Amino acid sequence: MINQITENKVLKEKVNELIDDQLANWPLARDNYAGLKEVKTRTLHMSPSTEMRVQFNPGRIRSSAAKVDPKSIKERKCFLCSGNLPAEQKGVDVGDYKILVNPYPIFSRHLTIPHREHIDQRIEGRLADMLMIARELPGFVLFYNGPRCGASAPDHFHFQAGNKGFLPIEEEYRLHPGKSLLLDRKEIKVHSVENYYRKTLVLESNNEKLLENWFSRVFRFLGKLQKYEQEPMLNILCSWEHNFWRVIVFPRREHRPRQFYAKGAEQVLLSPASVDFGGVLITPREEDFEKLNKDLVADIFHQVTLDEDSWHLVKLIFNT
Repeated sequence: MINQITENKVLKEKVNELIDDQLANWPLARDNYAGLKEVKTRTLHMSPSTEMRVQFNPGRIRSSAAKVDPKSIKERKCFLCSGNLPAEQKGVDVGDYKILVNPYPIFSRHLTIPHREHIDQRIEGRLADMLMIARELPGFVLFYNGPRCGASAPDHFHFQAGNKGFLPIEEEYRLHPGKSLLLDRKEIKVHSVENYYRKTLVLESNNEKLLENWFSRVFRFLGKLQKYEQEPMLNILCSWEHNFWRVIVFPRREHRPRQFYAKGAEQVLLSPASVDFGGVLITPREEDFEKLNKDLVADIFHQVTLDEDSWHLVKLIFNT
């Protein structure tokens, strides 16, 4: 569990100092964050209420094309274990975690938050940790990629975080015409967002236990529905807003679309993870940046997001 207040300074001050220090004294991080100014971005207007931003970011090829099969993982050193970190990489300790500056950024302030121990990427029993870190870092959105949902280190538990105001979903879902109230109780509300190209649940509460309980219901149901050996496929965004938590859950059915494995002109190296589900599509190759259009993006998300029948069953959870 996370201590709510760290010693001497609040966590957000320590993290701000860490970022400033790393960008000043770690050449790899400094150069890559400076390179964000040259990243190409364009916007796809999927519908009047939905947009997707496409980002050409060649530095993310390590993550987008990461080999996450058991053999590849076994043959490489874990890049999130403390003993394998670059000498220049510093961190801030918080409970069972260490907060690091991500040297291959998407956000202008991008953090990786690995567990101190080398344990598998599994969210069950750790949502409370995500909630506490989000509350202590109110300027950030935390995110979790499942072991088959975009995590480039499925063998080492970690969260990531990026500065607020970057992901379109942060504002879009509030006024989206497909927003539907599934649960309205004294201390918790749950919405679904329909016609949004990806299946989306939004849980809002200032009660940690209620959030954990309702998330666990969704998690267990998806586990029965999908029957995966690891954990049900999902991505999570989490933030602290006006004295309550917002937890956005994206249930899904596939790790990568068929275009990822295609050959020649049909190939698109887009491996959707939490940031992509949040509305920013990360393309490490310029050819894919130019190729993506509304129809292709719609097809990719149709493949990786939950099917309609399963989505209907998930929403029924909140009728109990």
